Amino acid sequence: MRLEALDYWLRHNAGLGELELRPLAGDASFRRYLRVHRGEETFIAVDAPPDKEDSRPFVRIAQLLRDIGLNAPQVLAADLDQGFMLLSDLGDELYLSALSDDSVERLYGDALGALATIQACGPNANGFPPYDEDLLRRELELFREWYLGRHLGLTLSGPQHAVLDEAFPHLIDSALEQPRVFVHRDYHSRNLMVTRHNPGILDFQDAVIGPVTYDLVSLLRDCYVDWPDRRVIDWALGYHELALHSGVLTDEDEERFVRWFDWMGVQRHLKASGIFARLSYRDGKHAYLNDIPRTLGYVLAVCASYPTLRDFHDLLLELLGGDIAVGCPPGD
Repeated sequence: MRLEALDYWLRHNAGLGELELRPLAGDASFRRYLRVHRGEETFIAVDAPPDKEDSRPFVRIAQLLRDIGLNAPQVLAADLDQGFMLLSDLGDELYLSALSDDSVERLYGDALGALATIQACGPNANGFPPYDEDLLRRELELFREWYLGRHLGLTLSGPQHAVLDEAFPHLIDSALEQPRVFVHRDYHSRNLMVTRHNPGILDFQDAVIGPVTYDLVSLLRDCYVDWPDRRVIDWALGYHELALHSGVLTDEDEERFVRWFDWMGVQRHLKASGIFARLSYRDGKHAYLNDIPRTLGYVLAVCASYPTLRDFHDLLLELLGGDIAVGCPPGD
């Protein structure tokens, strides 16, 4: 029914006339994407049911990113009451499929340059939700509820809950003490496209104002692809220097920046593990469970390096038990 309505809207309201629709792979949301073929031209049609998805932030942020010279899709037509959008087509090649030892420096260089532009020139706090203590805590609780409780079927003891209750505030405090910038929130290899103007940037509709390292760790400690950790830290420190030069940062303390980066990654990867479990059990999207091993591997590797998080690290080892193939820590 919605597909028929979308087809009618594209042909008549958006003015495309004769066309062919071909479904594209979905994402973790309720949105559906289709490529529109009209002769030699292609576009992207989005079906975002308005009772489940609010497309207004996407439309607004797409224009804001384009206004500062970044390669976000152009919204060519939209009917937000129906939940339909027609976008320019950024192509088929995700960063995820293009990344290799030969390409990573160039592709990450482009992505880090775009991130610096977002943080230096992007939208300010007006009209964007804050990445505040409540949101950070709710995200962390997804790990306790959906990964430990639902996926592993664990009932934690009082002392085990206490270890989580002690670790989570450290992660929250570290996030809150960082400089605040526009945060894409899913700045990684499945939302960046290889185009003539790299990167093409997608899936930014959940943007907030929050910690400066959040998008950086999303990119460099990606849930879908990993790199040797020494290389990751070198990239992070290179971004620290870039952020200093662009005025995003004023604090030259590299050690503090790396701690911010590491602990922000722990928060993000705990949240992601909970979301992957929720996508499987609530939404029937089971493939995301395959991404948990890498994701929790990052958590274990980082927590082992910080005495403050060592009890949490040891608890994770205890809880995961034989499931510890949940992750190989990133390479040296």
